[in-house]
Order: sequence, then structure tokens, then C-alpha cells
Amino acid sequence: MLAAGFTDAALGPQAVFRCLLDALAAPGRILTLPDDVPAAPEGMGAGVYAATLALVDFESPLWLAPELAGAAETLRFHTGASIVARPDVAAFALASDAARVPALEDFAQGTDAYPDRSTTLLLEVRGLSGDGAWLLRGPGIETSRRLGVDGLPFDFIGQWAENRERFPRGVDVFLFDGARVVGLPRTTRIVEG
Repeated sequence: MLAAGFTDAALGPQAVFRCLLDALAAPGRILTLPDDVPAAPEGMGAGVYAATLALVDFESPLWLAPELAGAAETLRFHTGASIVARPDVAAFALASDAARVPALEDFAQGTDAYPDRSTTLLLEVRGLSGDGAWLLRGPGIETSRRLGVDGLPFDFIGQWAENRERFPRGVDVFLFDGARVVGLPRTTRIVEG
């Protein structure tokens, strides 16, 4: 059974897309997606589903974590995207358990000439808070911003530091806790403490 798409096929994706752009423009700031978020396929959160419908199209190879295999038919139907088996050829990657996602370096990194040919990861986490242990710095953050994330791999901070060193190559990440989202562009520096 296919999950439904947006009620308003034009304005729904536009509102979600705008929210995602705002999340990347202000890294670490927790935003809430608009109310018109469709019910997701089983095993997938509403925020990740809405973001996928807003971002992915037939030109976007899509990698799904194994736990989302049941959503493949719905995502193919609504987006026209081809589902790929290898993360290093994906334009977008989805996981409902961010703690088990492959290493960031395993995804497409882009090139110095074409950094946009990298993967954007949409990951569900167990929790987001604005007063956590991470201190974020970089473009889009006036001085610094605090963020707490529950449910990422234990070595995510180290992986992120390596990702940032590859600039202009590297991946960008969206973290979802239900309909709440945080953007982490590759230019963001994360410090614990």
C-alpha cells in the first residue's frame, strides 16, 4: 500500500523546501516543518518523508538504509527517483536509525570542481535539543550555537571533522526528530564541550 503525498501538491513541498533551506542557512537551529506533512510509510518518520518528497526527483539517485526498504515503492512512485544500492552514487540518502548509517566518507563526496555532486543525508535521530553538548560555529551562526543530538554514531564528531576538512567536497546532513529538523552544512564546525 502506497503512503499518500502532500495534500497540496504545489504548496506543501514548497513550504517544506523553504524550511529546509532555512535550516541550512542557520546551522544547528531547530525548526519545525509545516503542518501539511503527509503520513509517512511504515518505519519512516514524517519529517524525513516530507523532506524526501520536497527534495528528491527523477534525477536524484536515492539510497535507503536497509530498515527503509519497505518504503522504496512509495518513494519511487512519488519522486520518480531510482533507488541505488551503493551510498557513494546517491544524491540523497535516508536512514530512520542514524546510529547505524554508514560512515560519512562512504557517501558521494563531490569533486573540487563539482562539490554539488555529493550526497545529502536525511537522518532520523532519537532527540534534538537547543542546549546540548555540541558547540557549533561557522557560516550562518553569529558566534556559536548549542545543540544536543541523541542517536548518532559514537564517532560522528570525528567523522564530521574529516568531512569538514574535505571542503569544498563533503556531505551535508539534515537531522530529524519527528517534524523537527536541524541542518548541518559541511562548513559547520562541531566542538564537544
